[in-house]
Amino acid sequence: MSCSHISSLAQTLKPPTPAQQVHREECTLCFDGQDGPEGILVCLTCFNGGCFAEGRRHAYLHYEKTGHPLGVVVRRTRKEQKKRDSTEPPMKKLAISAPKDDELYDYSTSLRCFGCSSVGDSIHSNDDHITAVVKGIMSAMSSAQQSEVKAWEEEILPCEHTLTLQQEPVIEIGKLPSQCSSCDLTSNLWLCLTCGLANCGRQQFGGVGGNGHALQHSHETGHGLGVKLGTITPEGTADIYCYSCDDAKVDPDLPRHLQAFGIEVLGQTKTEKSMTELQLEHNLKFDFSMTGDDGKELEPVFGKGLTGLKNLGNSCYIASVMQALFSLPAFRSRYTSDLAFTHFQTCDNPLPASCLECQMLKLADGLISGRYSHRALAPPPSTTDFDASQEPPKFQEGIKPAQFKFLIGKGHEEFATMRQQDSEEFLQHLLTKLRAEAKRQGREETSEPTSITKFSMEQRLQCTGCQRVGIQVEPVDLASLPVDAIDKGVNDEGKRLYAQVELEKCLQALCGEEEIPDYACETCGTKTRAIKSTKFKTFPDLLVLHMKKFQLVNWVPTKLEIPVQVPDYLTLDALLGKGLQEGEVELTPSSSTGAASGLPEFNATALSQLEAMGFPTVRCQKALLATGNSDAEVAMGWLFEHMEDPDIDSPIQVGAPANAAGPEPSADQIAMISDMGFTSAQARKALQESDGNPERAIEWLFSHPEDNGEERSSGVTAISSDSPSIEPDVGGSVKLPAKYRLKAFISHKGPSVHSGHYVATIRHPQAGLASGSEGEEDWVLFNDEKVVRAPAHGGDEMRGLAYLYVYERV
Repeated sequence: MSCSHISSLAQTLKPPTPAQQVHREECTLCFDGQDGPEGILVCLTCFNGGCFAEGRRHAYLHYEKTGHPLGVVVRRTRKEQKKRDSTEPPMKKLAISAPKDDELYDYSTSLRCFGCSSVGDSIHSNDDHITAVVKGIMSAMSSAQQSEVKAWEEEILPCEHTLTLQQEPVIEIGKLPSQCSSCDLTSNLWLCLTCGLANCGRQQFGGVGGNGHALQHSHETGHGLGVKLGTITPEGTADIYCYSCDDAKVDPDLPRHLQAFGIEVLGQTKTEKSMTELQLEHNLKFDFSMTGDDGKELEPVFGKGLTGLKNLGNSCYIASVMQALFSLPAFRSRYTSDLAFTHFQTCDNPLPASCLECQMLKLADGLISGRYSHRALAPPPSTTDFDASQEPPKFQEGIKPAQFKFLIGKGHEEFATMRQQDSEEFLQHLLTKLRAEAKRQGREETSEPTSITKFSMEQRLQCTGCQRVGIQVEPVDLASLPVDAIDKGVNDEGKRLYAQVELEKCLQALCGEEEIPDYACETCGTKTRAIKSTKFKTFPDLLVLHMKKFQLVNWVPTKLEIPVQVPDYLTLDALLGKGLQEGEVELTPSSSTGAASGLPEFNATALSQLEAMGFPTVRCQKALLATGNSDAEVAMGWLFEHMEDPDIDSPIQVGAPANAAGPEPSADQIAMISDMGFTSAQARKALQESDGNPERAIEWLFSHPEDNGEERSSGVTAISSDSPSIEPDVGGSVKLPAKYRLKAFISHKGPSVHSGHYVATIRHPQAGLASGSEGEEDWVLFNDEKVVRAPAHGGDEMRGLAYLYVYERV
């Protein structure tokens, strides 16, 4: 069929540039894609992807909103793959490269025009402009490829410290040391390239033994570079680590640097695995068991609300959080199909892939509708050649949250990467972004599902000298619980064991009393003791408990596998704060750590939490000042990023403003936050209070809605405890009883927060429907695209070793 729109529009159409996203793999408003029978229509003007599905017809909706009539339908079908030759040698390179699409699939294209017909009639064209645009679409990197890593290989580069190394040999070694200079270890040794002393590395690197003496040596001396002994080759290569950069680097002048100690590289032989080889070995061995405690395979389940999320590389931290959230009635009812249809019709963003509301609605539809929850038709493309002898797939193919991951991580220094992240940090980041989006659209937060996690903690500080009491109230979204690590030794497999703790006792420890010695009270003018405690000021509808199992071991954040006894029900009535009691006098605003010394006021609770982790006081104070002075977890993140700062242990300058470390915000940063509905003064102050980090600045603003930005503050909101009502910004409720039922838990397997794997186990009503047991709720394990019926209680071991627990208020 001929089309008049081609002749009128062809010369205005241009092929996509490398910077433009081309959505040819799936619809931007649902998960129908190019593998379906109708394919996906890619707009020839803006390269949006739309589907033809009855009842949705997102391709036509895009035409109605934009007036872009022309598109190309892209379909693909899988090619028959050859069987892998079993005689081929195993992979020995840290490169996981996926097969190219043209090796796996056949593609077909056809032109459509919605300007000629609402159904999108097929048209033909020999116009060179149209041909060039279609060719550009098919050859361009797809949006999924731009936001995922299809292949990666560790790239290590030199740094300024390796290029400008100044050596100060203490002795001429002549041969390589065989033992740590600070302990008895004889492996995992790192030679300081500045002075020549050898010390052991950190334990979690590669899973080998180590006491962290090389890092300690760097802290004590300022010597920044080390070379791993046993990895030096005659060619002059080796594992180099720069403690100043806190990253692996290359030393292009390593032979000369070793020669300063009398060591010739030509005589060296590689005797230990490199860090790359250790990481590869760990990745190849890593597996998450899909069997129950009895050894039987777990049963796959399919249906509404039982859709898996395909892992994009290291996206399991996103999948586990989103599965837990979309199992909750508040999130399900908020992101319903009716609301989706209304928003899709009225959304002012011409590109749905750039709208967070669109992507949340799309993800909710994909997870809840059940349309994509069915057994995969074929095994997924492998990182090796396809083995035609494989058994038919047992699990789903899963939907790919590529567009959502790209958008939610955009502009964030960590979530925009393909590195593994912390599920607790991601949950906080997501809640912040959703609240900002709601504010931008003019919606009240109290009507949003993000309000169900919000509550407040009451921090009470009493001077034992004058008996006055200070009360501070802090809005939060979860409670981070201390977990007592009682070492029980090592088992036969070399795994360190810890005594089991009770979840209720962790809550009591959070809310228990703690003595602060040498408290300088500004009210009574004496140096005495103070008693500090934390209680719940309000209780949330959804209680998220974060187990602090990542603790400092040899100055390195290490995961401790501490088992926790977790009940189905919790009652928290006894943990409700009472505020200022009758007869008590309010403490003059001061600081147990700052008032007497002239320093700014510090959040005593957050400071004590950081000190309990082993950080020196001055570092804790600097971290709190740089991150808004309200949250120990955020401050700890700042500490890990700045541990190598040369002045990290220098005294804080008295009289400096409360957040002197915060840089002057740029105009772009201020404008970005102002676009969300805040004033320029609020945006500037929030950025200053958050060390220039926009994400933390948004969190700060939502924690300080009463602050108009006129002057700097310490970041802790004080609320009078005898107020007749709770301020609306603190969230939650004081109603009793405060009884909760376990809804879900997120487990982590692996030695570090930056490696391993997250899964979610959820009490799911649809699981009962899937098995024909209507009205019953079963536990379901969501392991990326693998969705299975979990063992009773969600699996005792996984339940006891979980990282996040989600309790619904009864």
